[in-house]
Amino acid sequence: QVQLVESGGGLVQPGGSLKLSCLASGFTFSSYAMSWYRQVPGKERELVASIMSAGTTNYLDSVKDRFIISRDNAKSSVYLQMNNLKPEDTAVYYCNGLGRVWGTRRDYWGQGTQVTVSS
Repeated sequence: QVQLVESGGGLVQPGGSLKLSCLASGFTFSSYAMSWYRQVPGKERELVASIMSAGTTNYLDSVKDRFIISRDNAKSSVYLQMNNLKPEDTAVYYCNGLGRVWGTRRDYWGQGTQVTVSS
């Protein structure tokens, strides 16, 4: 059974930091690209950061130099360190795993964790 379980969300003041964690199980984590997405009500889900199996990273322009994505294959976990948070970072953050098994695309999602940036 595939599971992605996020944790680490919460309420933080502008300028503060949070670290999100995502624990994966049920698939070969090390061979999957892992990403963090976020969504606010009424808007489409957007890609925040990705890390490939080889470690290459990509970021949404608005979070570059503030957020850092990392992974620990031994722990089947992916992380998002969020610094200098802004009110516009408020959203539900979702962990995503993307890979292929015998040529078939596999796309897994967590349940999401709320991040609220407010004074």
